[in-house]
Formats: sequence, structure tokens, C-alpha cells
Amino acid sequence: MRTIATEEITRNIKEMCIEANHFLSADMERAMKCAAQTEEAPLGKQILRQLQDNLEIAGKDMIPICQDTGMTVVFLEIGQDIHFEGDSLTDAVNEGVRQGYTGGYLRKSVVGDPLIRENTKDNTPAVIHSEIVPGDQVKITVAPKGFGSENMSRVFMLKPADGVEGVKDAILTAVRDAGPNACPPMVVGVGIGGTFEKCALMAKHALTRSVDERSEVPYVRELEEEMLSQINKTGIGPGGLGGTTTALAVNIETYPTHIAGLPVAVNICCHVNRHAVRVL
Repeated sequence: MRTIATEEITRNIKEMCIEANHFLSADMERAMKCAAQTEEAPLGKQILRQLQDNLEIAGKDMIPICQDTGMTVVFLEIGQDIHFEGDSLTDAVNEGVRQGYTGGYLRKSVVGDPLIRENTKDNTPAVIHSEIVPGDQVKITVAPKGFGSENMSRVFMLKPADGVEGVKDAILTAVRDAGPNACPPMVVGVGIGGTFEKCALMAKHALTRSVDERSEVPYVRELEEEMLSQINKTGIGPGGLGGTTTALAVNIETYPTHIAGLPVAVNICCHVNRHAVRVL
């Protein structure tokens, strides 16, 4: 049994909130540079170069990549051979977010009640998803999610008879409806199967997978490649101003489901797709 002080969780969450809001992950940086080289439309290429300039300035001057520093989503993969010592894990995560957003001078965008809408002034609480896994390590993924793209996300409760063509249509419908509002070039996370909430969780988690990686499942990998191609043919383009790069990646996760259903969730993220990952 390995003991981890929850103070360590707080410290890492704090640092990761600041890191994710100022620097692109390595996979996203590679994807953006590649897109700037391969984009065919002159205006689209110009937009991508401007986005590159913005990213360089953000990192050099420690200015947030985007003014919407998001609501913090935290995924925890917790080894079953770990004992936490100190405050509750939930409190430790939220304290890390509080310290990261106040100490890092990041915009506080969270309201304490969805209807009363009074700002919590420290960007807490986070949205926390935890999973118990084998081992004695903790994998932390911090993904600040801006709501320009979050608001464009969709859940479709399809019929089994809709099949793979229904899934394709759902993905393309969500992307077309999003248009420029999701700050393209976007990353498209898709969850297929499970239940209403499970497919949405998979779609959100899919956004944290490296855009360099494709699914290990052959048919899913083919679907990812086909959907990326079809999305980039929509012509939405960088900034929604036209071009051949509407999406940088389509990441799909699947899960068993009920005989009577085919849930599909599409969670769209903007061109920065912020996430930071650490293993303790």
C-alpha cells in the first residue's frame, strides 16, 4: 500500500491548471504546425499562422492562450493500492483549482448556481471524474473546457437500426451546427454506446487522447479517419472563414450498450484543446 498526501494532489492540480492555460500539449502543437503547412486556402493559412503567433506570445509572456480559461474538468485514474492521507480527495482537487486560478491570474468563469449565477470567484468547483484501476499510481488529467465549444456539443439517442450511417450523420450534424462557434480547427470527441451519461463522458474523455493516436479497434480507427476527412470537406475552415482544415482530429471511444439503444455524444473542443497529464 502506497500513501500519497492529498497536498500533493493539490500542488499538482494547481500547476497543471496554469500549464494547460498557457501552453499547448505537445500533440496539439504538432497538429497545429502541420495544419499551417497543409491548409490550402490562403485565408485559412493566414488564420492558422495568426493562431501560431498567439500561442507563441502566450507561452513567452505567460498570458492565457484564450481569454476563456474554462471550467476545469479533472480525470483521476486511481490505483487501488493507494491510500490518500489528508483532506478529502475532492477538497484537494478543488483547492488545487482555486490556487491555480487565483495564483495564476486566470479568469474565473464558474457560477455557483446555474440559475442564480453568482460567480464563485475562484473557478471552483471542478468537474471530477474518478476511476479505480490496478496499481499504486495516480494519473491526473486536467482539461480546462471553454464554453464556446462546449455549448456546441450534442447527445443523440439513436435507434439501433440507424447503425453506423446514423452515427456518421450525428457527428457531421453536430460539427455543421457548430460552424465557427467552436473556434475551429476543432478536435471532435465522440462517445458511442453505454447510456445517456456514459456516451457523454466518453466523448469528453476522448478529447484528452493524443491527436497523434488512432483507436486500436480497426473499425473505429477507420471511422475516425473517415469522419476527419468528411469534416474537413465541409469547408468551415480555420476560424470558420473557409478552408480545408476544420478539424485536427476525431477521437472516438465505444462501450457496450442496451439492445434497444445507440447513444452517441459529440463533444467538440476548440483549436487549443487544453489538457495536461501527470502520473504520481
